[in-house]
Amino acid sequence: MPSAPLKLVTARALRRHLLALAAGALMGLAATQPALAQPAPSTVPPGKEPIRIAMIEGLSGPFANAGEAVFRNLLWAVERVNARGGVKLADGAHALELVRLDSKGNTEEALAMLRAALDRRIHFVAQGNSSATAAAIVDALDKHNQREPQQRALFLNYSAVDTALTNEKCSFWHFRFDAHTDMRLAALTDALRDDASVKKVYLIGQDYSFGQQVLRQARAMLQAKRPDIEFVGDELHPLGRVKDFLPYAAKIRASGAQAVLTGNWGNDLTLLVKAVRDAGAPVKFYTFYGNALGAPAAIGDAGVGTVLAVAEWVPNLGGAASDGFYQSFRQRFPDPREDYVHARMQSMIEMLARALEKAGTADPVAVARALEGARLDSKPFGGFHSGTMRAADHQFQQPLIVSVMEKVGAPGVRFDVEGSGYGFRVVRQLKPVEVEQPTTCQMTRP
Repeated sequence: MPSAPLKLVTARALRRHLLALAAGALMGLAATQPALAQPAPSTVPPGKEPIRIAMIEGLSGPFANAGEAVFRNLLWAVERVNARGGVKLADGAHALELVRLDSKGNTEEALAMLRAALDRRIHFVAQGNSSATAAAIVDALDKHNQREPQQRALFLNYSAVDTALTNEKCSFWHFRFDAHTDMRLAALTDALRDDASVKKVYLIGQDYSFGQQVLRQARAMLQAKRPDIEFVGDELHPLGRVKDFLPYAAKIRASGAQAVLTGNWGNDLTLLVKAVRDAGAPVKFYTFYGNALGAPAAIGDAGVGTVLAVAEWVPNLGGAASDGFYQSFRQRFPDPREDYVHARMQSMIEMLARALEKAGTADPVAVARALEGARLDSKPFGGFHSGTMRAADHQFQQPLIVSVMEKVGAPGVRFDVEGSGYGFRVVRQLKPVEVEQPTTCQMTRP
């Protein structure tokens, strides 16, 4: 997910706040663990210390639904590893254990939770639902790992997509398993390039670093791929504060655009799409996040055939392996409101498990070196998802899929999203080499 703007605080206030939060964090760890009915069985022999992964996410507050959705993904991935006997290190088999830490969607709280995890000697930290928070964690871990080499930790990033995190802000201690902003744009603009009906494009986004980057890079990529395209709009709007998008919709209609490209998410996406359809503007939407967390149900019929999204995998990919993967998740979490599964989060835990076994130890440096250049083959996913962790910048290179919203039951749409009655049909599959981007990373290795 994109980042929310980072609220600035004084260094003294931040230190006081972090100390206070860290003091109480350990007492609250157990309380953050929800009771899950009928947990998946583990076949790991008892006796060995589990290998803990601290998930730092907003589990309360306005983005709690996103944090809980991530938790279900990571929990299921951990359960699958433990069901086959855990990870085999030099001293025997160890179970993986997921520890929930609530950042409340706040970067200061996330840093306090990081401190609590490090105090527990947890060597693996996972986060993703904010690039601003991810950047703060990278910086904090860089300093911690240099200062306390006996208590180092790795940061596993499943959703923070700011391109800088594997470029000028890259770190040996950070591994990203999601496609970053420019990779996602490469997929979307390839699909848009091949749509001959589109001659005019309207760019619109949220007015902060992520939205600005999406519009800037989208323009550059489309100018290179389709120099004939005319940009008839390029504007930013306040993040999360626009309640009526009809004025924007009127401008989009008046522009004559056939396509809108946006990085908008949450209500800023759903309200925009609905307003444009209400205004009678016959445009397609090329989006980052139009396919999950309530967006399809909120958009409704306005999105059928018009809302496209990009992801590493979709339930309607097709094939027995993909279907089985999705149906297994739905069996584990049958409530339609819990229907949120991403292959990249499963890939992350699977690759960590393999790196642990290759290293033969949970030492973060050894595991990091085992992850560098590691390839995820078809074993855990039956051939429908694979990729490589690029050693130069720790950016996972994987296929991407562009899909379009349709009613369930339409050709190519066997599964809907979150019980909404709407699903996404695959319109374009891109190989890793087609979305791979150069890196400026100058990594310092221990």
